[in-house]
Amino acid sequence: MSDMITADLVDLDLSADTKEAAARALAERMVALGRVTDLEGFLADVAAREAQMPTGLDGGIGIPHCRSEHVTEPTLGFGRSAAGIDFGAPDGPADLIFLIAAPAGADDAHLTILSSLARQLMNAEFTSALRAVGDASAAAALIRGDETPEAAVAGAGTGAAQGASEDSVASSAAASADDATDNTAPAAGASAPAEDASAERPFRIVAVTSCPTGIAHTYMAAESLENAGREAGVEVVVEPQGSAGFTRLDPGVIAAADGVIFAHDVPVREKERFAGKPTVDVGVKAGINRPGELITEVRGKAARGEVTAGAASGAGTPVERAGDSGEGYGTKLRKWLMSGVSYMVPFVAAGGLLIALGFAIGGYKIKSAPSVMDHFVWTQTDSWAALMFQIGAVAFGFLVPVLAGYIAYGMADRPGLVPGFVGGMIASTINAGFLGGLVAGLLAGGVVMAIQKIDIPAVLRGIMPVVVIPLISSAIVGFLMFVVVGKPIASAQKAMTDWLNGLSGSNAILLGALLGLMMCFDLGGPVNKVAYTFATAGIAVSNPSDSAMKIMAAVMAAGMVPPLAMALATTVRGKLFTETERENGKAAWVLGASFISEGAIPFAAADPLRVIPSAMVGGAITGSLSMAFSTTLRAPHGGIFVVPLIGNPFLYLIAIAVGVCVTTALVVVLKGMRKPAPGAVGAGKTDGTATAAAEAKQPVAA
Repeated sequence: MSDMITADLVDLDLSADTKEAAARALAERMVALGRVTDLEGFLADVAAREAQMPTGLDGGIGIPHCRSEHVTEPTLGFGRSAAGIDFGAPDGPADLIFLIAAPAGADDAHLTILSSLARQLMNAEFTSALRAVGDASAAAALIRGDETPEAAVAGAGTGAAQGASEDSVASSAAASADDATDNTAPAAGASAPAEDASAERPFRIVAVTSCPTGIAHTYMAAESLENAGREAGVEVVVEPQGSAGFTRLDPGVIAAADGVIFAHDVPVREKERFAGKPTVDVGVKAGINRPGELITEVRGKAARGEVTAGAASGAGTPVERAGDSGEGYGTKLRKWLMSGVSYMVPFVAAGGLLIALGFAIGGYKIKSAPSVMDHFVWTQTDSWAALMFQIGAVAFGFLVPVLAGYIAYGMADRPGLVPGFVGGMIASTINAGFLGGLVAGLLAGGVVMAIQKIDIPAVLRGIMPVVVIPLISSAIVGFLMFVVVGKPIASAQKAMTDWLNGLSGSNAILLGALLGLMMCFDLGGPVNKVAYTFATAGIAVSNPSDSAMKIMAAVMAAGMVPPLAMALATTVRGKLFTETERENGKAAWVLGASFISEGAIPFAAADPLRVIPSAMVGGAITGSLSMAFSTTLRAPHGGIFVVPLIGNPFLYLIAIAVGVCVTTALVVVLKGMRKPAPGAVGAGKTDGTATAAAEAKQPVAA
């Protein structure tokens, strides 16, 4: 840790009164040392991490942290506040503030050192010494492990002690570097017979800790649980699942455990290993703040013979494993639908591009070609065109079943796949289309979830996943789709198709503008995906209507605007952007040309109230122009690389160019209106570093 914190990164009289100001004060020290290249970009990453979960801990500790591409090397900043700063801890403000800055590609060794700090924060002597130390050099030495808490306080103001540094550093790093040893050491004892047969075996707990960043809370919770276990006379073995990976607990340790504690804010990896045991499942901060209660709770469950349904069934559905605790039904519904869409999109891309290539090579008559099983001539282009078209048509045939199957999978895990696929195939058979797939998936997931709530005798549990659930759920979903809801849905699908086919003039232009706004609102997020899914659903047939292909063209054109506009803006007015943003602008040319809207996310994250509205205006203009020009697109993806497959390609490119120019102009004007605060350093300079320095004097970009 000696390279990670120095006296220059310590502020023992931190005067900030908010967590944002505290992070800025410590980050400015990192910028001054060249360890952070873009102050505002780094602070945006810190704020994004803070938004996931407050970083205040009981005991007066605030530990804001993030992994960021703006960090050149792992760095620690430490500040001590006399008044205290609110970091969201239950017991009040924090007076000890650590800012942890990890590079986006930090290696295992660096993360091991970071984890050792997290473990030290659970040591009362360590934190007491930090509150008492009077010299920045001594504080840095204490954090590095170059001084013991006693020596740091006794020698305050005399600089870092030199005598015991090697032993202290070794012991500090060992706490985390030997996690694998800690995890595996009890394994031998777990399966070996007790040496003293009369001695009662201690209660054994295995635990998993994890947090969104995998740097601090993960290891602090692990240390807290281990300490509480020692105090309670309980064996606690923890598997910290950090951001750089994790060392799996020995299967023998898990098998011998009497209970399980999950203290996590991200999905526990390979959670099925812990199935069938009494389980307590909480957030990572509970593992830090009340480990003794968790141990008592899991012991109580074991005494009562309770095995939680989540542990026994694989610990929740895919959506639940990827979500936050306490999510509302609306949020879960959106995630269920997006689960199906995410698995469907690759089929759309592969099938759509193959069909489009078939049309490009053989013309639209190729859809009437005989099967290539009966007629295929190696030297004829029409045969190759027919082959591509027919393969693409087969891929498209999977769209609705895959959509329905994976919606059900998101709701009920693997047991939902069979009824979901069956319901989706029925939707295709009865021409219920995309809407039918949505309904079939939700029905299948709901039916399986209802069946799983039934109390089944233990003798039947083994055949439930492979026989009973698939049989009953498929029969119920099939009945509902064929007899009850299938026909109304098919009628609604036909009505929607007829409405799209009837769009013309101002209605079509307004629809194009709306789709353009949606594509540029969150740049690959849920709203963007809704617009994209609406478009791909229209062309997800072997013979889509002209209106459906116009919608697909408008959606792809609008989605290309934000990254291309950011690339152009960084080219024509580079002084308005940081050096990192200018580098991102170079990549945005390729991403935008490839229809990857996410290429504009770095710019939107750094300055959302200027970039996002500008992008939405340009996207709306492009979408409406694309519809007005009657451009069509059969392929669901590809950007400029599928221009030969676009109807009216020249006008299509003009629509994109107009939107890009409008967005670029708006971004340049809005950023140009942003004035640096009086006396800001480098306010008039044109290099990215000076721009960042000027902005560092302002509040975070609004």
